[in-house]
Order: sequence, then structure tokens, then C-alpha cells
Amino acid sequence: MPRFDNVYEYPESLHGAGLTVGIVMSRFNQDVCEGLLSAAVTELKRLGVADADMQICTVPGALEIPLVLQTLAQSGKVDALVALGAVIRGETYHFEVVSNDACRAVMEVQLHTGIPVANGILTCEDDDQALVRMQQKGTDCAQAAVEMARLLEQVKTRTARL
Repeated sequence: MPRFDNVYEYPESLHGAGLTVGIVMSRFNQDVCEGLLSAAVTELKRLGVADADMQICTVPGALEIPLVLQTLAQSGKVDALVALGAVIRGETYHFEVVSNDACRAVMEVQLHTGIPVANGILTCEDDDQALVRMQQKGTDCAQAAVEMARLLEQVKTRTARL
């Protein structure tokens, strides 16, 4: 229901049928990443994205995710992307570097290409936190990818008419 009279508000849509979604998953902390992937794929299917309209790329770690996202986005063959990874705090500063740089680069991919990227790179203090969060985060990312792809379609269509 619209919030304001006479003000157009784009409706939310989680209708995934016909969308093509690319998923890039880190293999580092593989158990957590596989949990993220399972949840994301399950939710994409539930939302109507066909198996044939999904593609999965795996990369060594979180820092490699953005390059593959960018390549998929630039291909013109995906409507949305999902980044999946798990960075778990260790005893060194490396956690901050990987977390900050990977997430910044994921954001840059979507801003530079116009293809939405749902960021499912978990940044956790320990394995237990990651295991608890992986199912919900994978599901949330699938929903965000579909919703953003549909929203951008609507915005482009409506603004083209104005």
C-alpha cells in the first residue's frame, strides 16, 4: 500500500522467474561458505529462479570474489549477483584488511556496472558465529538479489517513460 497519495512508490518484488543470477563463493572457510551457498540456491529456487538461470563460480578466498563478480557483471548475461564468503577473525590484522577490502570492492562492482550484488561475505569473530549466521545470510542475499534486480527493472522502465 502506498505511503503517500499521488506519490509513486515502486512495489517490492521477490518474483525471480526469468532472472539470471550469478553466485561467486569463496572456498576459504568452506563449510560456512557451502552453508551460505545452499541457503542462497534454495531460496533462489523458492523465489522462482530456474536452475538453468543460476551459475556458480568458486574462488580461493574473499579477496578474489570482486574480480569474478565484475567479470560476470560486465558479461551482460546476469541480472543480479550474490557474493558469498566467510572471513573469521584471527590473531593478526589480516582480518580487517580482507574484510574491508573485499566488501569495498563488492560495493564498487555494483556501482560501476549497475548490476546489483548481494553481499554475503560474513565477517565473524569465530567459527560458531559464522555457522549460526550462514543459513539466514544466504537466504537474505538471495532475496536481496532478486528484489534489487526487479527494482532496477522497474526504475529503468518508469524513468524511460518520463
